[in-house]
Amino acid sequence: MADSEPTASSSAPRLRVSARAVLGFAAYLLLAPLVLLLAGGEAAWLAAWAYIMLAVVAVIGSRLIALKVSPEMLAERSRAGEVQGVPAWDRLLVFIVALAGPLATVLVAGLDHRFRWPPHFTLATQVAGSVVLALAYAFSSWAMVSNRFFSAVVRIQAERGHQVVRSGPYAIVRHPAYAGGILAMLVTPLMLDATWSIVPAACVAAAMAVRTALEDWTLQEHLPGYREYCTSVRFRLIPGVW
Repeated sequence: MADSEPTASSSAPRLRVSARAVLGFAAYLLLAPLVLLLAGGEAAWLAAWAYIMLAVVAVIGSRLIALKVSPEMLAERSRAGEVQGVPAWDRLLVFIVALAGPLATVLVAGLDHRFRWPPHFTLATQVAGSVVLALAYAFSSWAMVSNRFFSAVVRIQAERGHQVVRSGPYAIVRHPAYAGGILAMLVTPLMLDATWSIVPAACVAAAMAVRTALEDWTLQEHLPGYREYCTSVRFRLIPGVW
């Protein structure tokens, strides 16, 4: 969850991540690239390698920055599957938006490339898609490193002094990580020249939007100060729109 800041009494940062969590993260990081390349059937697929490099740099880079500024947040994220009090709807949506949906998107993108399904995007569109994808990753990463309570699941972290954050990207929209994630999903088909992967990508984006709405409701109901924050930052995902 991405809407809080620590109190002055927060304890010294400590990072305790199990070997199982590290191995799980490594497997998660490598799974989508493997599916993309195997489905694509071409080791020399330059757009796919560019996409993989962008994704890996964004994921590892954001974690390295977070390790320096907020190691306890990484520990919190590593325990996402073990913590109590996570709504059932969030467990389902996490599975869709973090695993099943992205894998379906790269699978269809790979098959689209292998069988050359029309229509196709121009090279200029692919380049533009890669630039927007990099910006989307950067925006989501900014949200992560700006928030010491950036959990992988929706829950109020009362034991860690959960408070509303208003700085960084949270001064622009209330859910910047989702904004970046939705944009990244929608431009991935453009970068990979995989028109038909728009279908699963759009489904993932829709699931992210639903999760944003449900998380926003949860925060308004249970996080002190969040309702007041909503009056100053009115938009969840798109400034001036929604």
